[in-house]
Amino acid sequence: MTGPVRSPEPPAEEGGPDDGAKPLPSAAAFLGMGLSAAVCVGIGVALGLWADRALHTAPALLLVGLVLGLITAVFSVVTQIRRYL
Repeated sequence: MTGPVRSPEPPAEEGGPDDGAKPLPSAAAFLGMGLSAAVCVGIGVALGLWADRALHTAPALLLVGLVLGLITAVFSVVTQIRRYL
């Protein structure tokens, strides 16, 4: 005797919910990325201004703080974007 006959399962459609695609970012995600970048740059500039006043080296440390803030902002946004790739 043989077991019950099962009908073959239909092939999975491409682009369906089980294809591993990640959801698109919402407006809140983009707002978070922009806010994160602004905070990183703002903290870098603020620390640079503070260090310049304390050490009387204006504008050298302001520029260093700005560059470090921009680099931090890029890394922050890239890590947030990778969630959706």
